[in-house]
Amino acid sequence: MHGFKGERTLMRIHIGESDKYRGKPLYKAIIDLLRERQYAGATVLRAMTGFGASARVRTDRIEVLSLDLPIVIEVVETEAKIQAILPELDQMIGGGLITLERARVIMYRPNLTPEERTGGWKIDQGSEG
Repeated sequence: MHGFKGERTLMRIHIGESDKYRGKPLYKAIIDLLRERQYAGATVLRAMTGFGASARVRTDRIEVLSLDLPIVIEVVETEAKIQAILPELDQMIGGGLITLERARVIMYRPNLTPEERTGGWKIDQGSEG
């Protein structure tokens, strides 16, 4: 079980849907690697529209449908685990972008009190009216 509390690193991997690694979709290869290495979790997001260094717009609009939509893989882990996987990702990703940023993690678990879930942080729920 992961003790996810406090500061972690958010890694975002920006690739294309048609990118491959050893014959399979790159996003799937990355997810498989992260799971094999027992990372806490990862999410693959398929974008509706985007462009990268080539400035070629990729979109899901039917009249200009792209077969290479942008994909973003988000991973939240310790800085050490993120740094450890970067050399392997560098070998896997031909064209893409990886960004890293600090993130304060608040783990939600159904059996915890609201204070335990937020680590003592007050969450502003906004005002109704």
